[in-house]
Amino acid sequence: MGSKLFCCVALCLLGAGPVDSEVTQTPRHLTKARGQTQVTLKCSYISGHLSVYWYQQAQDQGPQFLTEYYRRQERTKGNIPDRFSVQQFNDHRSELTMSSLELSDSALYLCASSKD
Repeated sequence: MGSKLFCCVALCLLGAGPVDSEVTQTPRHLTKARGQTQVTLKCSYISGHLSVYWYQQAQDQGPQFLTEYYRRQERTKGNIPDRFSVQQFNDHRSELTMSSLELSDSALYLCASSKD
């Protein structure tokens, strides 16, 4: 039996925030094969917040800003690959969708929100 190299992209989520606000991300842990068609990470945030931010944190590095959406429109674009897309919905949710996964996508993905 020949050996096969199987590369995985580990996508992890962490819900964090101050005591007076709540951000929930799902799924909390996710492992996908490189080249897999698509994966969607979901974020629910506190009512009344208008902005949502997405970050990517690779192992042994600080968080890198991907994008900010304000009232369902991209307001600030960071270093987000063209294979990634973000949506912000009226009901205090956002989704980060990643296509054609690469090994470099292995990271912790963070979602945050703010009132402005």
